[in-house]
Amino acid sequence: MALLRSAVLSLLAILVYASSTAGNHTVSTAECADLSNTTWSEYRHGGKLEVQYLLLTRSNMDCATVFSKESLSDPQRRSPFNSSLPSKVIIHGFRALGTKPSWVKTLAQGLLWAEDVNVLVVDWVYGASFAYNRVVQNYKEVAVQISVLINELITHGSKLESFHFIGVSLGAHVSGFVGTLFGGKIGRITGLDPAGPMFKGADVYDRLDPSDALFVEAIHTDSDYFGISIPVGHVDFFLNGGMDQAGCARSQFASILVYFPVYGYFICDHMRAVHVYISALNDSCPLTGFPCYSYDQFLNGRCVDCQETFEGTCPRIGLLERSGITVSPLPYQEKVFLLTSASAPFCVHHILVELEVSPLEKSAEVQVTLSSGGHPEMERKLKMHTKENVYKTVMASPVPLCKIHSIQLKNTGSRFYRQGDIRFQSVCISELPRKRETDAVCVNTVYLGRSFPWSHDFVLLCGSY
Repeated sequence: MALLRSAVLSLLAILVYASSTAGNHTVSTAECADLSNTTWSEYRHGGKLEVQYLLLTRSNMDCATVFSKESLSDPQRRSPFNSSLPSKVIIHGFRALGTKPSWVKTLAQGLLWAEDVNVLVVDWVYGASFAYNRVVQNYKEVAVQISVLINELITHGSKLESFHFIGVSLGAHVSGFVGTLFGGKIGRITGLDPAGPMFKGADVYDRLDPSDALFVEAIHTDSDYFGISIPVGHVDFFLNGGMDQAGCARSQFASILVYFPVYGYFICDHMRAVHVYISALNDSCPLTGFPCYSYDQFLNGRCVDCQETFEGTCPRIGLLERSGITVSPLPYQEKVFLLTSASAPFCVHHILVELEVSPLEKSAEVQVTLSSGGHPEMERKLKMHTKENVYKTVMASPVPLCKIHSIQLKNTGSRFYRQGDIRFQSVCISELPRKRETDAVCVNTVYLGRSFPWSHDFVLLCGSY
């Protein structure tokens, strides 16, 4: 299956590339450096492995400079690299079309706005282009070349634990192998949807895993196709279950690549991890994960806090030290789940709906609708059975609990299940993470008829419940 996807992607790349204008290498201006682009001829014959490094700091946020180990000892170059500052190392992944990644500058600048650091961008576009299985053969050699540069930086005063690698897709496994070469002593690795094909069944020596750094985290957004489906870090964030992302079903690529409409869908999911991480750097709203055995259990309201696993402090996507995790020792391959929206800043409020039902004579289906002024309604259908009396569901809300105006219940299964009136002992809503049972807002003794929905309006004041 992985090879089939690689073949389809390669064919698509040829069609798209052939329809574009074949050019020469992108030549950087004298003032600013840029990542590479392969020519059509190079792409067709398989790119050579060639690695260069670009450096951005707060003194040159808009104008990258080419960086090498010689830059450190050459007084004529006056490199802005500061060994007393932490360093962020960005590593892109497979380049299906042989083009430079467009998101790198945005990510680099986001990191610089958030912290005063050195940002090193690893440009291996030439070696990352062509057929995926051929590109995978290059990733360890790229890691070896990066390790040589890191060793040189250490001799000039940098601390190994001050390096934070941010690897995208295949770049996550490059980062992991760099960590392996340094015995897991580098400070941090963030894997943004680490590549899945040819890696899911690989030995931990050959892929990203928690032993590669003092702290390893991963964000999963396409684990059913291009991303890996297994946890690979100390903590693994699975956004919307790690698969289908909100707003990706109708990708802009789908309307352009009419013969391969699913391509845009796959890439949208895969790249969502990058855009969510960039958004998290702004720290405009928390992207908080909840530990849970599975996504289904999370959606069914079985995991409402972080008390047992993280002693009450839920991990967050972003630059908080160890993602905000304070427990020691660190967890190992801990899966955490969260819902996100379709566009930046992607964060939502997790609203838990709890329905306690009197004994049912027959199975039923109830639609729950939450409303807040000026925002689309949130809907979820719950199937109820005769053997259970408590039902829970987690819903994504654009507003906090205190701004939800009403809840509506509708007996949508009355015809199919021939269910009569339903009696609810209580209908409660609360916001996660929930610290106390009293955080819930409840309505008691609710009767839901077969043909008439029930609704209740809330008048809540933020901070008063």
